[in-house]
Amino acid sequence: MNAAPLSSLPTPCLLLDEARMRRNVARMAGHVHGLGPALRPHVKTGKSIPIALAMCGGAPGPITVSTLAEAEACFAAGFRDVLYAVGLPPNKLPAVQALRARGCDLIVLVDNVDAARAIAACRTAIPTLLEIDSDDHRAGVRPGAAELLAIAAVLRDGAELRGVLTHAGGSYDCRTAAELTAMAAQERAAVVAAAERLRAAGHRCPVVSIGSTPTATFARDLRGVTEVRVGVYVFMDLVMAGLGVCSLDDLALSVLVSVIGHQRDKHWLVTDGGWMALSRDRGTSGHVHDRAYGLVCDASGRPLGDLVVAQTNQEHGLIARADGAPFDLNRFPVGTLLRVLPIHACATAAQHEGYHVLHGDAVSAWWPRCRGW
Repeated sequence: MNAAPLSSLPTPCLLLDEARMRRNVARMAGHVHGLGPALRPHVKTGKSIPIALAMCGGAPGPITVSTLAEAEACFAAGFRDVLYAVGLPPNKLPAVQALRARGCDLIVLVDNVDAARAIAACRTAIPTLLEIDSDDHRAGVRPGAAELLAIAAVLRDGAELRGVLTHAGGSYDCRTAAELTAMAAQERAAVVAAAERLRAAGHRCPVVSIGSTPTATFARDLRGVTEVRVGVYVFMDLVMAGLGVCSLDDLALSVLVSVIGHQRDKHWLVTDGGWMALSRDRGTSGHVHDRAYGLVCDASGRPLGDLVVAQTNQEHGLIARADGAPFDLNRFPVGTLLRVLPIHACATAAQHEGYHVLHGDAVSAWWPRCRGW
């Protein structure tokens, strides 16, 4: 498409600064490769083929997905090595088998004996990673649990145990660089210990997979790890900035909104960007700087002091100073274009059909997103 000004776009809409995105991609790739492992980008944040290609250096490579819809879309675009990194119920196994029969090396994830039995019962040697709990955050088996070897034994009869995987989601609760560095070391130690225990019991364990943007960024030693899965680094967001993972200048995603009114007695600007455009994520609520539902920028992307989207309704966003103090509403007449930086890039992007791709202040492309599960 020909370059178009922001004023030509309907609001609210999703903007992607391609130059920032590519800088984020290059920085993470350099860091991970410098530590030794391969990079298996997680495309769940972008859910878009041009973005997945950018994360893989321009051509299809190993990727991680969070839905079978993503796996289907990426396979159709030429991606063959795909890790579906969410535990799956038995009713999804026919779709997994169908994808594999068409030539996709689709790898699945398991963390319990019942799910392992369902995978093994397919008798088609579905490659499977065993999920390890490295931080008591979410799913997975502890490295020293008896269930680890029990699951491996079940998979041996009908499936293929390809390795172990962990996600240190607890890193989002860290608040200092020292805590993040320690969490990265804890993540590595847990998954490597699990792999060594499986090997000692006679199981092959070629893949040792870790991944979260905070721990990958602060990792200093990845010995024993074969691959790193990261996703939100492609855009970054206010949660990552609040953790010290990035700066505000690294945030590649924003939502373009229009001022539609003023509530002068409440010191509010009213915009057309409510939670349907921004999401209801409040991931910075425990940070030193609480950005509410998003940090407000001018139309060129420069933050406007401490203006935030303080409240949201379905289609209304209420902009105020973070401390509630008055500010000059006359600077923002009805029709003024503003950009809102997202709290959680994955959640904000999920509200939209696709990306208006920016070069400078002009829109140069439209990249659709994959929807559904």
